[in-house]
Amino acid sequence: MNFFYICLQEYVYNRLQFSYGWYFTFVQGFVYLVLIYLQGFTIKQKVNPWKTYVKLSAVLMGSHGLTKGSLAYLNYPAQIMFKSTKVLPVMIMGAFIPGLRRKYPVHEYISAVLLVVGLILFTLADANTSPNFSVIGVLMILGALVMDSFLGNLQEAIFTMNPDTTQMEMLFCSTLIGLPFLLPPMILTGELFKAWNSCAEHPYVYGVLVFEAMATFIGQVSVLSLIAIFGAATTAMITTARKAVTLLLSYLIFTKPLTEQHGSGLLLIAMGIILKIVPDTKPPNQAVGSSTQGRNHPKKVKTPENGADEEDEEKRPLV
Repeated sequence: MNFFYICLQEYVYNRLQFSYGWYFTFVQGFVYLVLIYLQGFTIKQKVNPWKTYVKLSAVLMGSHGLTKGSLAYLNYPAQIMFKSTKVLPVMIMGAFIPGLRRKYPVHEYISAVLLVVGLILFTLADANTSPNFSVIGVLMILGALVMDSFLGNLQEAIFTMNPDTTQMEMLFCSTLIGLPFLLPPMILTGELFKAWNSCAEHPYVYGVLVFEAMATFIGQVSVLSLIAIFGAATTAMITTARKAVTLLLSYLIFTKPLTEQHGSGLLLIAMGIILKIVPDTKPPNQAVGSSTQGRNHPKKVKTPENGADEEDEEKRPLV
């Protein structure tokens, strides 16, 4: 689905020269609502108040709009370079989000850095698709990264505070509340009327946008499921690794030559993934204390001499 989504993005932004990120996100939001309705979700199934999703909706729409709009000023390799670093701000911001206060061990930060550097090396290895930078595009993608650092952590915080929250509820509420946030940037930039007129002249663009929204919808539900199970930082690492797999498949499918720099990038990516999945062998302090106490204090045999001690131990709580 990710490869299909990339192809649609390249077609709309490069072939058709339509650079209306805010408007396309607006259209995509309505497609999301229709797809969620077809999944059988209703407002009666909502378990969180509407105010829970206000901040999440703002950063969600900001991230999507800035990411899509940046493609008008950056080519795909340049966007990959910036978006691949998302895992680092997500991990850092997790320490400041109320309800999370995540603290990651050092080896997870090292794993994230290896993954990011490896993906950047792999992206830069192809001289024919070197990154194309623009000041406006860089500012937009940096703004999207700031939004992303809040997005995954806010989603994880909602899942943590209320485990009954479903992926469909979160996507429905954040989309419905977020659509009005897209109107100010569309009106202030004049994109609303430009995009409306351009799409009216080429109505088949809406068909492309619907297919793109369907592809991203499946991706969004999958990402929310990962966040609910593994957390925001692990999900960001998975999506970063997914980008590497997508790029590698494009080279294998279209038989592009792989250079030494490609190999170095893949090696760093593999090292980062392995370092992440290797379990921490350090035992918890509580477990160590319990086992030590068990070894130092063997079970007593009830005798008249220690009868009082036995009664005291029976009165102690089990936990």
